[in-house]
Formats: sequence, C-alpha cells, structure tokens
Amino acid sequence: QKLAAECQSAGYPGTLIPYKCDLSNEEEILSMFSAIKTLHQGVDVCINNAGLARPEPLLSGKTEGWRTMIDVNVMAVSICTREAYQSMKERNIDDGHIININSMNGHSVVPQSVVHFYSATKYAVTALTEGLRQELREARTHIRATCISPGLVETGFAFKLHDNDPERAAATYESIRCLKAEDMANAVIYVLSAPPHVQIGDIQMRPTEQIS
Repeated sequence: QKLAAECQSAGYPGTLIPYKCDLSNEEEILSMFSAIKTLHQGVDVCINNAGLARPEPLLSGKTEGWRTMIDVNVMAVSICTREAYQSMKERNIDDGHIININSMNGHSVVPQSVVHFYSATKYAVTALTEGLRQELREARTHIRATCISPGLVETGFAFKLHDNDPERAAATYESIRCLKAEDMANAVIYVLSAPPHVQIGDIQMRPTEQIS
C-alpha cells in the first residue's frame, strides 16, 4: 500500500493495486486470482517474481527451509502460471505473456553451499518455462513464455538468505555495483514490447563486475 501511494504521488501512469497473498498457500493464490477476475476481468500478463532462498545446504539443511523454497519458487510459479493461462483461455486472450523471474543460479551451480538447494529450484524454473512454451505451442495459442535470469540484484533477497547476519547481507550488495530493480523492469518491458512473432526464451543478465 505504501508503494502504491508512492507511485501515485510520483505521477506514474497506471495504478498499482496491492493484494495480500501468501504464495506458499494455494487457497490464498486462488483467492487472489478470483479477486482479479471479479475486479479486473482477468489476467493478460503474469510476472512470477516472488522467490527466496534459505541457507540450508544439501548435507545439513533443514527440511522446512527446503520445503519453503519449493513452495514459493516452484509450486507458486506453477499454480500462478496455470491460473493465469486459464484466465486468458476463458476470455480468448491469444497474445498474453507469462514471464518467470528466474536466476543465473538456474543455469549454473556456484560453489556456495547455502544456495545449492535454491539453485535446484531455479533449475526447475528453467525447465518449467521451456515446458510451458511447448504446451502453449501444442495448445495452438500465441501466448508467450519467457525467463529473465538475473545475477545479483539489490533487493531484500540477501537479507532473507542471511536473516541471522544482516551485516553479511548488506556486504553482498556493497562488494560490487549490483543490478537494480529498474534494470529488471526494463528487461520486462523489453520482453513485452517484442513483436508477436518474436519468442524471447531467456534473458541472462548480471552485474558487469560479478565474477560467478
């Protein structure tokens, strides 16, 4: 709600409408899509942006942390994708777009044990997006599916990963000049502005100074 007020006071076009939804809870996701149908007819573009990492290595991690990552990074993406497609289908929307915010960790496994399980969930997003592209072709639609795979973006992500060590989290963003939220928004706009015959499969982007 605070962000919506900021956007309005800044004079941005369009309206940001906040809606409370726990993406690890399917009932809340379905309730959100139901509210969107009631208030705004349906979904034409779905951007699956939510994602998180917990510091749970493969050899010693807590099952609860793994399950949280699966629920948000994989299951929620799949549920939202399904519901967005069904919304488009029932209204005969043939030029919709589903964009999954993936990660460079969905294309390579870095030697940091705290993100190995997270990386596995992002590899799943890579596979889900290509599978989605294939199913949309089989359904003979012109709805498109795209991944955007960033490296280090200055958000609250590191503070969730290192929630017991805020200094370490802050240092993550101070070591190099990171990508900004605006960089991600510009990538989304580029994807959405591509001509109808252009299918952008994946945009991989990282800070110029990032090593891995």
